[in-house]
Amino acid sequence: METALAFKIGVLSILSFLIALAGTPLLTRFLHKYKMGKQLRDAKDAPVFAKLHKDKAGTPTMGGILIWGATLILAVLFWLINHFFPDNFLAAYNFLTRPQTLLPIGALVICAILGFIDDYLGVRRIGPKGGGLSMRYRLLLYTAVAIVGALWFYFKLDWDVFHIPFVGNFEIGWWYLPLFICVIVATAFSVNETDGLDGLAGGTLATSFAALGVISFTEGKFELAALCGVIMGALTAFLWFNINPAKFFMGDTGAMSLGVLVGIIAMLTNTALLLPIIGSIFVLESLSVIFQLLSKKFRHKKIFISAPIHHHLQAIGWSEPKIVMRFWLISAISAVVGVIIFLIDKGWY
Repeated sequence: METALAFKIGVLSILSFLIALAGTPLLTRFLHKYKMGKQLRDAKDAPVFAKLHKDKAGTPTMGGILIWGATLILAVLFWLINHFFPDNFLAAYNFLTRPQTLLPIGALVICAILGFIDDYLGVRRIGPKGGGLSMRYRLLLYTAVAIVGALWFYFKLDWDVFHIPFVGNFEIGWWYLPLFICVIVATAFSVNETDGLDGLAGGTLATSFAALGVISFTEGKFELAALCGVIMGALTAFLWFNINPAKFFMGDTGAMSLGVLVGIIAMLTNTALLLPIIGSIFVLESLSVIFQLLSKKFRHKKIFISAPIHHHLQAIGWSEPKIVMRFWLISAISAVVGVIIFLIDKGWY
């Protein structure tokens, strides 16, 4: 049975890759036609960033459409086949179910739409300093989505159990609601901050989804594992065109939605405390921003030349591919470590 399920996940991943790959020319033409090019922040507000990325101005953004678009197409297609033709062999490839994937896919699409709006505002130079929504409003959006997810978990799924590795499960009652919100907001913020170099967010997200896919499969959440596989397939196609020099950027339509999705899957698998290990690069990036802001506010000095830390490394002379590849390696190793800790915790040794 598990072999058949693994085969299903493999097929879905390949289909997702092919759909995203086939959709790339269409998306590229659309982005160029409507001039959906990345607009850089004013040099007065971010002089280091503007100097480092001046050559990227005008590169199409919103490439995240490929990822969530391919996922949505497969989810709806196989759900329809399963619903109207349940005896067809293709019905077995349905992975849209209420207990496991309805909430994650719903949150993915909603956040993708919100991210698309933010990208559009940025392209048209609408909003504070012409850069779309400010971080304050983005955090409010993350929080709103997280609140809906928390209520769904608590009231629809009757879920208030939180797992601490090597200690056990704890029923924490309504405390689960603020905990869920904190995890989702922190993850979404961290992924958004990581999306700053060609291929950086895509590669680190791929390793995170791979780890969460293995964890989901091990826990018997096979539809959730299939969703992780579909996301990985689409991310692989996206990375084909996003590695340096990128033909287009992920944009908030990708970073916002995938960041929220990572957090939700971690909560569904009850591995929130492993998320800082699996997504170590996300933690590093967000902490560098937080420390920079705190230092500027209270010490009136910078810690980094530019934050997040990948911009600091650029500023001291590291090449973009060098930063990205080394961050990918760290991300892959930490994802494996996270899975190993999970397996040991479950007695798989």
